[in-house]
Amino acid sequence: MLRWNNVKKRFGSVQAVDGLTLEIRPGEIFGLLGPNGAGKTTSISMALGLILPDSGEILIGPPGSERPPSDPKARTLLGVAPQSLALYDELTGRENLEFFGSLYSLPRATLNERIAEALNLTGLADRAHHRAVGYSGGMKRRLNLAAAILHRPAVLFLDEPTAGVDPQSRHAIVGIVEKLKATGTTIIYSTHYMEEAQKMCDRIAIIEKGRVLALDTVDGLIRAHGGSSVVELRRAGSDSQRIVTDDPLTVLSGAISGGDLQEASVLRPDLESVFLNLTGRNLRD
Repeated sequence: MLRWNNVKKRFGSVQAVDGLTLEIRPGEIFGLLGPNGAGKTTSISMALGLILPDSGEILIGPPGSERPPSDPKARTLLGVAPQSLALYDELTGRENLEFFGSLYSLPRATLNERIAEALNLTGLADRAHHRAVGYSGGMKRRLNLAAAILHRPAVLFLDEPTAGVDPQSRHAIVGIVEKLKATGTTIIYSTHYMEEAQKMCDRIAIIEKGRVLALDTVDGLIRAHGGSSVVELRRAGSDSQRIVTDDPLTVLSGAISGGDLQEASVLRPDLESVFLNLTGRNLRD
């Protein structure tokens, strides 16, 4: 549905994307993860046709009818909800959707139908006639998403869709994304919230310095790059003990049979472990 083939992009002395090769399958939620400056935004911008690659190619569409982002027919397949909110605060929620929907040249009746669908999906129908300036952060995020799906894109880019929202709004947005996937929408999901990506994504690519470091399912990434589990044990009259192991069940079995065990827990590697093991723990600006 979407392919980057050996794509490169340089800005002055900075090689932002360095031979990126990825293929996004139809109908999947694909996680695009990486630290700040890893090349995620540049890769997405090239797929949207906002900037041109220096070399390589990007193709959009089903096999046999793939087109580059420079082709208007390819761009009609794309939707994007950017991290920086693309809304007009002085307009109402509905007026925002009417404006953005008009950019797709949808017939008035179709546009009205799509606006109603988007408002219901995002839980904003009861606030449709309120100005966006009075919306909470979570409501603005949901309106931003509603504007991105009015033309029913085949491929939807979501860049930090839950940034800066409360847990209730995050839960609602995750639910919306899962509903969109159920309709067959292909979703590229870029986020710094590892627990979201671990829960939602069918496959994940972790990139750094414009290259793919690892690409697999969440389980596959954890097996290959997550590291060992840690078993924490506490016995009567002694300090806690931490045991690093690849076989926590055996460790637990031995601890139980040894007697005097008061408490035990297992810390298994997760996607955050994978991310830090691959990209390091140094701060990024």
